[in-house]
Amino acid sequence: MRLAFYAPLKPPDHPVPSGDRRMAQLLIQAWEQAGHQVEIASRLASRRREGAQQKEVVVAAAAEYQRLLALYATRAPADRPAAWFTYHLYYKAPDWLGPDLARALAIPYLVAEASVAGKRAGGPHALGHDATAAALRGAARVFVINPADREGLEPLVAPSHRLVELPAFLDLAGFSRLAGSRAAARRTMAERHGLDAGKPWLLTVAMMRPGDKLASYRILGQALAALLDLPWQLLLVGDGPARSEVEAALAPLGADRLRYLGRLEEGAVAACHAAADLCLWPAVNEAYGMALLEAQAAGLPVVAGAVGGVPSIVADGITGLLTPPGDAGAFAAATRALIEAPARRAAMAAAARENVGRHHDIAAAAGILDRALVEACAEALAVAGAEGA
Repeated sequence: MRLAFYAPLKPPDHPVPSGDRRMAQLLIQAWEQAGHQVEIASRLASRRREGAQQKEVVVAAAAEYQRLLALYATRAPADRPAAWFTYHLYYKAPDWLGPDLARALAIPYLVAEASVAGKRAGGPHALGHDATAAALRGAARVFVINPADREGLEPLVAPSHRLVELPAFLDLAGFSRLAGSRAAARRTMAERHGLDAGKPWLLTVAMMRPGDKLASYRILGQALAALLDLPWQLLLVGDGPARSEVEAALAPLGADRLRYLGRLEEGAVAACHAAADLCLWPAVNEAYGMALLEAQAAGLPVVAGAVGGVPSIVADGITGLLTPPGDAGAFAAATRALIEAPARRAAMAAAARENVGRHHDIAAAAGILDRALVEACAEALAVAGAEGA
């Protein structure tokens, strides 16, 4: 089938990398692996920090709606979308296109990774909140990637079979090659960045931007400041507008312990995973953390904050250690425990690979998406038949 794909927060071909962009790309790949054709319907970005600014988006969306409707009208029926799929919508980035276009085309409207915050109802963000709630009420299927979102979705999505669990996933083909490349990757990294191969290497992969990311970096700095009695070096992959603030937060750790690697492409990040010993991320207000999933797929145990959907991808005590949100002391203690226990890290590394392979592979995700789409299309046909009888 042909699917219209829309990501109101950030299109999948956006130039700035992020976990959100990565998940959008993986969803397209999963749909294609299931045998469907995917086209990016629109790149209209609906995210606005202030609720009042959504009125500007509504105007732009009305014009975009007319453009798409006219475009689809020029096509033969077989070349029009058989379903509309929207990825990641919430009160700051509602979907002003999909619900109306799906109704106009008489096709199922599907959603993945939606969240609803009841406290936004009736406030300054009411316009975006109400639009998101209305979209969810009319969705044929809502795929739940972050289990923490389910509680807010259940009152809006009925009957319950319209809510479909879709665990965060990866294309694991490239990760399987990392298992045997550790020694070579470690030698290369040591030579390139002046690292001590005899010390544990800690790895953090995250954008450097204000807000929750910066808060996470500050907790990381506080935690590692309590571990200066141990030998370790920290590799930092990422960049962004808060780079100077991140550097200030980590400066007390000492320049000899820190290596800022900047923004890297996927292959270079994979090399870092292969070379490192432990992945660290406090995960302030993180949805679930694609970087944490990728680290485990590469065989890195994780220390992370037990926030949102993070516990759904990190098995506490098995593939890593989870700590109370925002607790720098607990984060330091967990990190210390794994730095001092290389055998335990090795066992967690093997468990991490196994867990991701069993529960987070793209092939399983493709099957879930395909079954839900087929069911939603059959339901739509049944409704159309009953109305035409």
